Amino acid sequence: MTELNRIALKILENGKGILAADESTGTMTKRLHSVKVESTPQNRILFRETLFSSEEMRQCIGGVILYDETIKQTASNGKSISQLLSEVGSMPGIKVDTGAKQMAGSSDEKITEGLDGLRERLKEYSKLGAKFTKWRGVYNISNKFPSKLSINSNAHALARYAALVQECNMVPIVEPELLMEGSHSADDCFAKTSAVIKKCFEELILHNVDLSGVILKPNMILAGTESRHKISNEETAKLTVKCLKDTVPKEVPGIAFLSGGQTEVQATENLNLINKFNDTDFIMSYSYGRALQQSALKYWAQDINDIKGTQAIFNHRAKMCTLAAKGKWSKELENK
Repeated sequence: MTELNRIALKILENGKGILAADESTGTMTKRLHSVKVESTPQNRILFRETLFSSEEMRQCIGGVILYDETIKQTASNGKSISQLLSEVGSMPGIKVDTGAKQMAGSSDEKITEGLDGLRERLKEYSKLGAKFTKWRGVYNISNKFPSKLSINSNAHALARYAALVQECNMVPIVEPELLMEGSHSADDCFAKTSAVIKKCFEELILHNVDLSGVILKPNMILAGTESRHKISNEETAKLTVKCLKDTVPKEVPGIAFLSGGQTEVQATENLNLINKFNDTDFIMSYSYGRALQQSALKYWAQDINDIKGTQAIFNHRAKMCTLAAKGKWSKELENK
């Protein structure tokens, strides 16, 4: 077992998942404003530290993806955020892309930027305690999208990123996200997600990336938000497992799904069913942002000093997600 493989497995062991707390300052500001809380560095770290010091972090959260501002902040007890996470057995991670920008040559699609200067930034993040990283490629689904240009360009960028991350002895999370927005069917989502993931692994192999030290962060197979052809949660789970069986090399240790705009309970229920139908050797867990934090954020906004109440809500959500990662979640437990 390589060190990278050990880190990847440690993050996802025993039903643990990943808390995606890597919202940029702009995105976090929107989230805080939506619940009428002023977005200051102090309030941003107060909310995050409230979650990071919750009881269920130890049992449920194997890794936390941080943003550049957050990994450089200090906790209220004077410790670094990386230290705070390490002490509860959660590995610190860092988002390293600089965002999806309009793609030249395909004005309706995006390419993720951030490769310039990445090697130097990775060295700095490693010194700050990061053990893994994240880079997101984003794709539209329609009759003509994602284009071959988008599929190839984003796969190439993800592979170059992953190779640089492993050179720095960190685990890369590879996140190709096909967006839920649109009128596409689940079959469209299946076909296009399959094409994107296949291309990503072709490029990763070409760039000599050690697949046993990679975590894939894909979307689930869902019909578009405006689609007339919705499918059941069971069908979502079966199609998602089939897609990953067909496209992901066996060396990959784990898959951590993004929630992609699903509600907290939807994302949990679908993950639970995926694990019931999972007949592969892949660990299938979660890497959720909103689907772990939204209820806690709404509660916290009513009184930002009610740490215990906010943590109780986050603890419940984390526990439900980890049960789902083991295929042991139920509606009865959800509503307890």
